[in-house]
Amino acid sequence: MIDALVLAGSPNDGRLKSCSTAEYEALIPIGNKAMVEYVVSALIKSRNINRIVIVGPKELASVFSGLPIKIVESQGKMMDNLYSGLTNLSDSERTLVVTADIPLVTAKILDDFLSLCGDKKSDLYYPVVPKATVSEKFPSVTRTYVKLKDGVFTGGNVFLVNPSVVPKCLEKGQQFVDLRKSPVKLCKMLGLGFLIKFLSRRLSLKEVERKASLLFGIKGQAVICHHPEVGLDIDKPSDLTMAVESLGANVNVN
Repeated sequence: MIDALVLAGSPNDGRLKSCSTAEYEALIPIGNKAMVEYVVSALIKSRNINRIVIVGPKELASVFSGLPIKIVESQGKMMDNLYSGLTNLSDSERTLVVTADIPLVTAKILDDFLSLCGDKKSDLYYPVVPKATVSEKFPSVTRTYVKLKDGVFTGGNVFLVNPSVVPKCLEKGQQFVDLRKSPVKLCKMLGLGFLIKFLSRRLSLKEVERKASLLFGIKGQAVICHHPEVGLDIDKPSDLTMAVESLGANVNVN
């Protein structure tokens, strides 16, 4: 069994603000549930998940009242929240980290991802989803894609992490988070030669994996995942509309 950490601390001060007055994105309602409830429901139903910790606003305590879930108040930036949450799971050998803004994820999808991680000996497992997989199931969705020798991919919002390596990765990790929507800027961070190979589409997924592992001083592994739901984070009104249609729910603005 694996412990899980849900990152639910993003304030609702971006494009979704026009859809809901909820103070935090995780609390934006989809039907009669907050967005984060769909993610937590998937974790509870998973056959692989043990303890669940959520980092987010204190209002989550009432949302999950009566459930064996620990709520840790948000610390600010994503990597700070990650570190704060993992300190509450310090005895966990590997932790499944999930963001609160992927309400289409299911228990089966999470279990399939964990199965793809094999022996789980690497420090970080990160899902990448082929563009064709996203387009086939969600043709109207707009995502940020990276073109590699192996194909065209988008990243996921689910990670399997070795908590013991996180402290040394916090600074560089936050830089990656800040640049996640700009593949070119990410490549600049990794070096000129790497950028040139990226722009000429001569980079392979394995090369990216090795370079990132070297940069962070960990053993990282990219996992090709054919569940686009792991990467469909809700960060703009059209994403929310798509989620509502997919879940068969009506958004209640409150």
